[in-house]
Order: sequence, then C-alpha cells, then structure tokens
Amino acid sequence: MPRVPRAARRTGSVLRSAAAVLALCLTVSCSARADQDTDRPRRSADGWRLTWSDEFSGAEGKAPDPEKWVHDLGGEPQWGNKEWQYYTDRTANAATDGDGHLVITARRERLAGMEGCRYGSCDITSARLTTKGTFAQSYGRFEARIRVPEAGETLPAFWMMGDNDDTTAWPGNGEIDVMEVVGGEPGTVYGTVHGPGYGDEGVGGSRTLAEGGHYADAFHTYGVEWTRDRVTWTVDGTAYHSYTREREGGRRWVFDHDFYLLLDLAVGGVWPGPVTEDTALPVRMLVDWVRVYSHA
Repeated sequence: MPRVPRAARRTGSVLRSAAAVLALCLTVSCSARADQDTDRPRRSADGWRLTWSDEFSGAEGKAPDPEKWVHDLGGEPQWGNKEWQYYTDRTANAATDGDGHLVITARRERLAGMEGCRYGSCDITSARLTTKGTFAQSYGRFEARIRVPEAGETLPAFWMMGDNDDTTAWPGNGEIDVMEVVGGEPGTVYGTVHGPGYGDEGVGGSRTLAEGGHYADAFHTYGVEWTRDRVTWTVDGTAYHSYTREREGGRRWVFDHDFYLLLDLAVGGVWPGPVTEDTALPVRMLVDWVRVYSHA
C-alpha cells in the first residue's frame, strides 16, 4: 500500500531507578514472572540463539529500562507522516504495568512546548522508544508479542532502522517495518521495507485475519527473519511475505548492516487519518516482550 515512511530522526534519553528491578525480585510477582520466562528459549532446536531481549518485568509505573531503551521526543515535522502526537519521556506515556508488560499510552492532553504544532490539535501525547545507541544487530530473528489498540486513528508499530542514519540519510540507511496495524484496518497487519528509490511507497505484504477478526482482540507475535538475501515477515510463527535481494534486483538492497529497534504508538497523520471528536483516547499498546535471536 502506498504510504509515507516512518523514518526516524532524533533520539533522547530517560531516567529510571535501577532499584525498581531489585525490589521487584523480592516479591512474589517476580517469582511468577520467572516462571513465565521459562518459555523464553536461549537456544532453539533450529539453531537460533537469544542475543537480546526485554521481558518488561518492572514494577507498576516504572519507566522502560534506560540501559535498553531511549526516547524520541517532540512532534512533527520530525517523523515524516504529518502525525498529530507529541512524543514524551513520561511514565504517563510509557511504563511497565507490574504484570510483565510495557504499556505505551496515547492521551489527549496539552503540555508546555506543544503549542504551534505542525499538524492536528496540539493536544495528543504518546511515546516512541528506540534502542539506538544501546543495541543493534545484523540479520537474525526479531520478534515482539504485542496487543495493539482498538480501532481508531492510530498506528502502532514495531520496526527497525539502519543504525548508520547519522551518516547516511533515510532511506539510504534502510528501514524494516516488522508490524504496523493501522486503526482503520484493524484486521490487517503490514510488513514493509524502505530503501533508496522505494522510500515513500516501500515494498511489502500484509496478512488479514479471517472472519472479521481484529488484532486488538489478543496478543500476537510479530516478527521478521532477516538473512543476507531475504527478509521474511511472520505473525504467530506463520510467514506471510518475503522480500529478496534477487527478486527485487531493480531496487538497491540496503540491508547489510546493523539495525536498531523501535516501538511507537502514532496518532493521526497520512495513513490513519485525522483525529475526530469521536476518536477514543486514551488508547494503549501493550508489549509483552521483545526478543532478538541470531544463528549460532
């Protein structure tokens, strides 16, 4: 589907108390979470080895781990999609819930510094997290278990950007969108790559749930398996599209270097459309875990 890209431009930082994790591990809930973590494979039968993960086991109301995540801050025109939201580093917009989830919340509110925004009503906040500067990897399996918001003018996403974006302008650095579920199409997930010559429109595929199902109805695992010559998108372990170096020979392949991760909840903009008085806010995007593997 033709669309405007989600190119990243800036990153920021947040503070978080490291003592929260230690305190959590002295409680019964930590033991329960440890039991849940037994299904996290360090090495699988088909040769994948866990290289990075976040299980979001922090206490309720705690900021994302600053050793793993940093915040992109502010509003348009940084994001390139005429989006309405203003990204903050507040726990009101991104925090763990004490039940093993990261919760990214988009709210209708007006904060200092939001005046004169480029698009929209200048009264929507949200969060955008990246691992730029903390983690990046070339090739592997990249997965996140996510429950997206209900239908509306939102665009939740799990995606990746080439970490050479400080020296190579987008889309020359490359972009891999692992998951996007636009609010107006709640039963369809899109996976896309962007590169030079196919920046705005991208190249990708989609998977639609049967019988009118919505991805917001449950958690789903969204992933890509990325090799030197192929990117394959999956939902709940089922592949639905591949992009290959050979088949797309007319386009420049820019997926031979490290990429970092991003999670965000955008509101409004080119793809979801304008927010209306009927748009239900706040809305939440729940992330159960993010895991990255490489071949042993």
